[in-house]
Amino acid sequence: MTSGGVATGRLAVRHRLAERGIDRQLWLLLPALAFIGVLFLYPFLYGLGLSFQPAEGGFLASYQAFFTDPYQVGTVWNTLRLALPAALINVLAAVPIAHRMRGRFRGKRVLTTLLVVPITLGTVLTAQGLLNYLGPTGWFNRILLSTGLVDDPVRLTNNYWGVLFSLVITGFPFAFLLILAYLSGIDPTLERAAATLGADWRQRFRRITLPLLAPGLATTFCLTFVLAFSVFPSAILVGNPAGETRVISIAAYQAAYERFDFSLASAIAMVMAAVELGVIALVLLWRSTLYKGSTGGKG
Repeated sequence: MTSGGVATGRLAVRHRLAERGIDRQLWLLLPALAFIGVLFLYPFLYGLGLSFQPAEGGFLASYQAFFTDPYQVGTVWNTLRLALPAALINVLAAVPIAHRMRGRFRGKRVLTTLLVVPITLGTVLTAQGLLNYLGPTGWFNRILLSTGLVDDPVRLTNNYWGVLFSLVITGFPFAFLLILAYLSGIDPTLERAAATLGADWRQRFRRITLPLLAPGLATTFCLTFVLAFSVFPSAILVGNPAGETRVISIAAYQAAYERFDFSLASAIAMVMAAVELGVIALVLLWRSTLYKGSTGGKG
């Protein structure tokens, strides 16, 4: 075959691949795929295999040890009791604020900066702030005691509420920024057109904005839920790690670095991943019932 025929054949192959959405630009995905494989896929598969290699018993012994121990199984419920409300509060609080701030007004940048400042604090500083302000000797309790509203300090830290407050403070900026980005992509002329037809703001939000925002709400809830479900420092610093805030990440840590049972720790991590994927699947299923479409953006 001549060089011209070879070039023509290569060009024909490229055209056929391009028709199927395969072109040279896909090579740009290789670094990202390698990054995912090295930092995520390999550790996950390694942990999955390790969970089936207990020191004693059959290959399911680590899972049996977890599910037959009520103290261990309870960590799943403890974590869900924290992660689900925290994610829901963050999303519900972010929607009206982001909806109001998607337009242009004076001081928008300053207000946006103030709302996302908690990102820079980190979990440890947030926990320290909660202990200083809401602890038994914090200013909040001092005000209540000095005004005679309570006789004893109100317990808002070193329990369930302290961890929930911490998750809301650290998770809200992510929810706010994500929802603001989704709302900014919805064409405002749709609401204006509905207003000219007599729809009030409730009808416009329920019939136009909310369905178009549903994919963003689902994605934001999933991300904030995963962030809250992996709670560890807050559960120790402002919670009760031996009681109501003994979350599943603490159980995995104790199995690995206190009992040195890495198979059990890996099994707990796999259970943790399964629960997260189950909740995410339910949220995405809800999203599919509320909105069916490819875009809610401008244009």
